[in-house]
Amino acid sequence: MSPIISASELKTLPTENLIILDARTGKDIHQNYFEKHIKGARFIDLDKDLAEIGEDAAFGGRHPLPGVAKFAKTLAELGISEDAHIVIYDDKNGSNAGARAWWMLKSFGLENVQVLDGGMQAAEKEGVVFSSGEEVFEKASLIKKEEWSLPLSSLEVVENELKNNSSTVIDVRDAYRYRGESEPIDLVAGHIPGAINIPFSENLDENGMFHSPDVLKVKYENLLQGKPEHLIIHCGSGVTACHTILALAHAGFRIPDLYVGSWSEWSRREGKEIGKDI
Repeated sequence: MSPIISASELKTLPTENLIILDARTGKDIHQNYFEKHIKGARFIDLDKDLAEIGEDAAFGGRHPLPGVAKFAKTLAELGISEDAHIVIYDDKNGSNAGARAWWMLKSFGLENVQVLDGGMQAAEKEGVVFSSGEEVFEKASLIKKEEWSLPLSSLEVVENELKNNSSTVIDVRDAYRYRGESEPIDLVAGHIPGAINIPFSENLDENGMFHSPDVLKVKYENLLQGKPEHLIIHCGSGVTACHTILALAHAGFRIPDLYVGSWSEWSRREGKEIGKDI
């Protein structure tokens, strides 16, 4: 199953076992969901469901992963079983929380998980049916897992891999943030020394849709030529990084490591070197 689904394909899916997740973020997002969402969609919250935010971002970053037991309870509350076909959308084509939800569901062992190409805007344009108010659905049984199944890297692993030149570390933030010109979210501008910058926006075409698998494959093969094959992907807090992991999976690459703590952890950790290109 492709990790990406178009709005036209979504319209043709059988409703049996289909669960649609609304992963939009931002101000008043619960009210926005209540006022308008794809019919049947269930809301999933980045801060509460897809992360377990700690007291100190220097240890784990701004959006650390929740424990698997906690995420299992979230899935049960959302009525998600192992045989569900899950389609996730947001309003930034996966770059705010849609791809993070996809990564977590896949890493939890669920196979039939897709992100809606073009997000909510594409669904509206295609004439997908929308609704408002609360959605009523049954809870599901707990899915028991002991750990995330997709590869993860810690700050210490990233540092060691860069030191030994044994991994390619990709920073997917916008170029101005990577260069250290300014930093709109975290406390310090710059990047992890040795990391390369491939902004997640380059995964999309001029219309804001994902490039085809063939285009993405050629693009990343060219960009990574001559570099270590093992990849570690990061961003500001381990959310947008999943957009590039999704794009790589869409292109047929092996799913790379996710460094969840990302720049929000590295930049706050005492003694870590800060790279700048200005």
